Amino acid sequence: MKCDASRSIVHGVASTLMLMMLVTWAAAQSPKLSNVDLCNGKDRTSAEPQIIGCTALIKSDADNPKVLAIAYNNRGNAYTGEGQYDLAIKDYDESIKLNPKYAKSLNNRGVAYRKKGDFDRALEDFDAAINLDPDYANAFANRAEIYQKKGDYPRALKDFDEAIRLQPTLKVVWNERCWTRAITGDLQAALADCNEAIRMEPNVAAAFDSRGLTYLKLGQWESAIADFNSALRLDPKLPNARYGRGFAKLKRGDPAGGNADIAAAKTVEPNIEGEFARYGLH
Repeated sequence: MKCDASRSIVHGVASTLMLMMLVTWAAAQSPKLSNVDLCNGKDRTSAEPQIIGCTALIKSDADNPKVLAIAYNNRGNAYTGEGQYDLAIKDYDESIKLNPKYAKSLNNRGVAYRKKGDFDRALEDFDAAINLDPDYANAFANRAEIYQKKGDYPRALKDFDEAIRLQPTLKVVWNERCWTRAITGDLQAALADCNEAIRMEPNVAAAFDSRGLTYLKLGQWESAIADFNSALRLDPKLPNARYGRGFAKLKRGDPAGGNADIAAAKTVEPNIEGEFARYGLH
């Protein structure tokens, strides 16, 4: 089963340079870290400093609507990072009203809708962001994830291809395309993608999990178990890796170990057996 927490594609970064150019007047207001710096996320201790900095800029009633659009967008990013999606969406709404051609706010609002589970609204926002900026790799990657969730794998793969073409260093996309290719049966290409994902991020459980799934579909049980072991070392609570390892253990003739892993996975994700069955692993 594909786990959101381990594979989520992050939203676009704050428009730091533009904000600095547009509101240099604020930098001299305080001998400490300015509101501009805070709104740009320079204090990474938590989301609160960014919220405070952006709120101060918004309350200052800056004359330039682009300044306010960026401040609302950046505060929305902070709220999204805190899981306060309704507050984030309200801020993205304001940002888009102030600057209707601001593709990042559209993309970021789409991420907030996706995290809320409103996939149709998310898809609308990603479409709009791509229409405004056809070279926006993050928006293609995020739209691909919506297509994944809808089971529209051909469209997902097309968008992942485009995201990688535009920005090959967008690390998480390699794993996402690996997983999608594994589901559709393009297994050698899936292995190549997962190998690249692991090379780029060797400490991310999701890539080992995806490659383990690929090995399951290839019938290479030992390789699958090794990858699921790696995934579980990095994320011991990953139910799909535990179920996949149990599946592989059963196939290689270890019923006790296999059933133990499968039972443990079902306590976390009761429907996981049906998910694997949809992947062609009965």
